[in-house]
Amino acid sequence: MKLRLLLQTAAIILFAATAFGAQQPYPPTTDHPPPAWFVDVALKAGITVRDVNGSVESKRYIIEATGSGVAILDYDNDGWPDIFLVNGTNLPGTASAAGHTKPTNHLFHNNHDGTFTDVTVKAGLVSTGWGQGACVGDYDNDGFDDIYVTGYGKNRLFHNQGNGTFEEVAEQAGVAGTGKEWGTGCAFIDYDRDGKLDLAVANYVHFDLARTPTPGQTSGCIWKGVPVMCGPRGLESAPNILYHNLGGGKFADVSKPSGFERTQGHYCFSITTLDYDDDGWPDLYVACDSTPAILYRNNHDGTFKDTAADAGVAFNEDGREQAGMGSTAADYDGDGRLDLFKTNFSDDTSTLYRNNGDGTYTDMTFAAGLGINTDALGWGAMFADVDNDGWPDLLVVNGHVYPEVDSAKLGSSYREPRFLYNNLGNGKFRDISKTSGPGLVDPRSSRGLAIADLFNDGRLEAVINNLSDRPMLLVNLAKNQNHWLGLHLIGTSSNRDAIGARVTLKSAKRLWVDEVRGGSSYNSSSDLRLHFGLGAETHLTSIQIRWPNGQMEIFDPPTSLDRIINLTEGDGHVPSAN
Repeated sequence: MKLRLLLQTAAIILFAATAFGAQQPYPPTTDHPPPAWFVDVALKAGITVRDVNGSVESKRYIIEATGSGVAILDYDNDGWPDIFLVNGTNLPGTASAAGHTKPTNHLFHNNHDGTFTDVTVKAGLVSTGWGQGACVGDYDNDGFDDIYVTGYGKNRLFHNQGNGTFEEVAEQAGVAGTGKEWGTGCAFIDYDRDGKLDLAVANYVHFDLARTPTPGQTSGCIWKGVPVMCGPRGLESAPNILYHNLGGGKFADVSKPSGFERTQGHYCFSITTLDYDDDGWPDLYVACDSTPAILYRNNHDGTFKDTAADAGVAFNEDGREQAGMGSTAADYDGDGRLDLFKTNFSDDTSTLYRNNGDGTYTDMTFAAGLGINTDALGWGAMFADVDNDGWPDLLVVNGHVYPEVDSAKLGSSYREPRFLYNNLGNGKFRDISKTSGPGLVDPRSSRGLAIADLFNDGRLEAVINNLSDRPMLLVNLAKNQNHWLGLHLIGTSSNRDAIGARVTLKSAKRLWVDEVRGGSSYNSSSDLRLHFGLGAETHLTSIQIRWPNGQMEIFDPPTSLDRIINLTEGDGHVPSAN
């Protein structure tokens, strides 16, 4: 009864928020043609904190160069997405480390008017460490989303108390780790479909500052003839971790019995959850640095098998391992199957894998027009339909790890622009980065990226965490006439956030498919609400949901589009056997 009341209250709040969203902070105009004209409004919005990751201009150790992620969550259930920025810290013994103000993660509350207020202290989230990634999920199904933060050292689990504050409970929950692993990406996932969110954590290396060589000290610390920081090769890799949710706020480490440690890939970063083979059980794709990527196939019995090589997503089309950073999933070509995209190191392309529908993928990078911009080093990446034309575009953030690329003129830039690839709807993309606004071309060394309809008006905003710099909040000011639909899924028998649910929208002409996921991009977590651009479509014929527990339901589509609606498990009807 308490949960149902919570859900009903959330529905009322969300409806009010959607109506209020018509006021449109930073309204779009016809001054710039669609699909996009992105501007950075972070300063106007009040998001001005600086990401701290060691020295600003000199990176002696790899821990200073990997940066931090972003998480979007509605922590107070007011219907407006809030922003959580992961932060790093300084090396011991430096002047900045000896200062009185220690770096901390930051939580920004959405004020509903285009601005945000830093509520970190009020929310009890002040914490300092080498923060790397964040993922969001209601692990105890109490109606309030929690935050898990990875890092070098012990990881942190912030339990949402439901009153605007959080409590750090990682040790008592059993998910803090040993402190020896360097945690990077993470994702909440109900891998056994029992209604409780489990937790997957990607690990990079076992890092020991005292034993790590300095630039140029060994052969692994030289790049293009220039002394640079060392790693990851030459450093001891750390295995990934899978925590099983036991209920009662407790987790158990099942990494070994689940097969999570038996992989070809190591030095791992981002985790993207998806049901790649459409069997109703969630799988995980993990981008790994300098080794093959991992695809954990769910065996339906609590175990996983790394099928990346067999599925065609471990290497690129030349059979070569890449230095993977970020990853994301979407149905980019409208065939109803979830495809994959991965960012990689400089002097290489990103990689686009098309889902063949038989458990395998094909590398379509060059065929899709994405085999370009090889001088950039990609990190966060998200499919996002920026103009609501019904075809997911690609937003990629970049930035090098070696400041020396500038002074030694090594063919790249330390601070790089962002890329926007416009989906043409025919399986191909077009690079429109240089003509889509100042928010894309102003160079940064970017890392984390998360996407959300922050103002409930049908436009997708991008929040970017920049290494040793201030964050960006990109808003698209190009107006279009396309339609859209936002879906907030609420689980009852399944996990409350419906993470792992697959949604299929149908019209008379085509279909749209996506899944709810609690992690992706580069060590980041985007809005748990799904956003569908619908183009000129004015009428949907059905909304089909396969809930995380495998049950199917059909919902009648709304009579009018261009709004956000709630869909609660159990309120639809079971499809007929026909």
